[in-house]
Amino acid sequence: MTIHINAAFDSGNIRVAAIDGDRIDLEIVADHQSDFFQWFHFRVAGARGRRVTFRIVNAGKAAYAFGWPGYRARVSTDRETWRLTDGAYADGVFSFNHSFESDIAWFAYFAPYSMERHQDLIARMATTAGVTHRELGRTLDGRALDLLTLGDGPKQVWLYARQHPGESMAEWWMEGALEMLTDPTDAAARALREKTTLHLVPNMNPDGSFRGHLRTNAVGVNLNREWHSPSMDKSPEVFLVRAAMDETGVDFAMDVHGDEAIPANFLAGFEGIPSWTDALGDKFYDYGRRLADATPLFQLEQGYEKSAPGMANLSMSTNQLAERFGAVAMTLEMPFKDHDPSPDAEFGWSPERCKALAHACLDTLAGMIDDL
Repeated sequence: MTIHINAAFDSGNIRVAAIDGDRIDLEIVADHQSDFFQWFHFRVAGARGRRVTFRIVNAGKAAYAFGWPGYRARVSTDRETWRLTDGAYADGVFSFNHSFESDIAWFAYFAPYSMERHQDLIARMATTAGVTHRELGRTLDGRALDLLTLGDGPKQVWLYARQHPGESMAEWWMEGALEMLTDPTDAAARALREKTTLHLVPNMNPDGSFRGHLRTNAVGVNLNREWHSPSMDKSPEVFLVRAAMDETGVDFAMDVHGDEAIPANFLAGFEGIPSWTDALGDKFYDYGRRLADATPLFQLEQGYEKSAPGMANLSMSTNQLAERFGAVAMTLEMPFKDHDPSPDAEFGWSPERCKALAHACLDTLAGMIDDL
């Protein structure tokens, strides 16, 4: 039987370089009008009963090639449950194997969060009591940019995800956050709805998500380098969200991402902004300490280097919001690998654990909201 490789679907990305028996050479397609690539998502049919080796032959030229060592791809036969494959990286090639027990299987860089699932999430939440939906505007491909708002407290909380579309764990986190916040039996959620107004943008980059991009929007722009000067021509997603933030102000903000290399969950702050104060910084550090105490799914040892005084990049949202509003702003990074301090040999870092971390993040916020 002939093996068929296909990526012509929502968030799909791969092209076939060669098929030689049970060895398939693949290439990841770069983001449109950009050199960024690393996200892949494709399906394989016609390989039942065979053990196939997949080789991503341009892996060494990917945006974060240093992230391949120790990484393992995901595989699913039902597009619901995603398990780890094996994985090896050498000489610029990332390879993995799969023994097919079914007629068809899907492979991805991380468990995908499709635009169809996004639409389902918006529909479900927009019809939930206490939730207001607003379409902020349209993307360059004409897709809706969705904002969900709940709570009626005075403090303004903004949670936004997936500026980098290939970081699909970010929207799994958002789904978990929304499920908790709309749970009438959850005490922390009730406290947050009473003391804050919560604004959630589950997907900042719908075009890149659908196109199967790693990091950019429809015209190859990295949205998390646009916050100082966004435009409707290049970065309408940031332009529209930042304008909505200007309407409300921001007291607390979390930008949810994924990291290719570091095998752990961690936070990045706003060190180096011109208006840095130790008092504001201490609130960010306190949040991190409380989160680490609350869950084994978070740690403080691994993370990014801090910017030197006055050297923060204000084109990045966390820095821009801390500087612009005096907000306690932060970037949450989750791994494409696994959270090594509490690993899962079968599923790695998974959608379910993304949701669990979202609950812990919100519990932590509820516990210190009066101090912000």
